[in-house]
Amino acid sequence: MIVVGIDLAAEARRTSVAVLRDDPAPVLEHVLVGATDEDLVAAIETAGRTGVDVPLGWPARFVDLVSAHATASLPAPASTGSDWRRSLAMRVTDRDVHRRTGLTPLSVSTDRIAYPALRWAGIEARLREQGTDVSRDGSGAVIEVYPAAALRCWSLPHRGYKETKNAGARLGLVTELEARTPWLDWNGHRDLCAADDNALDAVIAALITREASLGACEPPPEDLREIARQEGWIWLPSAPGPTAPSAPCC
Repeated sequence: MIVVGIDLAAEARRTSVAVLRDDPAPVLEHVLVGATDEDLVAAIETAGRTGVDVPLGWPARFVDLVSAHATASLPAPASTGSDWRRSLAMRVTDRDVHRRTGLTPLSVSTDRIAYPALRWAGIEARLREQGTDVSRDGSGAVIEVYPAAALRCWSLPHRGYKETKNAGARLGLVTELEARTPWLDWNGHRDLCAADDNALDAVIAALITREASLGACEPPPEDLREIARQEGWIWLPSAPGPTAPSAPCC
């Protein structure tokens, strides 16, 4: 089994990709910081499944609003208060993540996370044209992941480990992650992950994707499957920690 984790930024220089192979024990085959669109497409095409840390879609109500506003056909809302704005800013999966973890994902409608999401939209189109199943509900080759929420589910530090100023906290997270995954062969990439939060998030994304492939993540419930196909769905781990390699694959 080969899975890939991608920490997607708007620019290639801050985009990371991690390739994890179970052969038979998990080993980090490759970790790259500075991944181009071509690097990402190639990695996705060689993997059984890929986890991408970026919103895969926009809130359906936001899309409808923008379309109606563009044609001057938007019905006047009863109120433009916070509840109305929140319904446009947050996807169904964002609200579900908040309910389950207490964390609030960045809004792809109103925050700077929209820039990498725009990049992903272009990559998704390219993959789709090449015949790759990029269903946003995660039923195909790609799932949406959220490293901070996964770390929270695993009771690991999930805040304050990014940027150069937090190098000590990042090293601490790597050390704790090592202790929880003694079966993972870092294959010489440990120091890079301790030095660069983009690389570390790509590795965490790969671990989440491995969990999904083992049936240890929560897919969208059937009543939300249709909206997840448009907006995307964040796959959260259902187990208290990464699954040891002795567990059978589903």
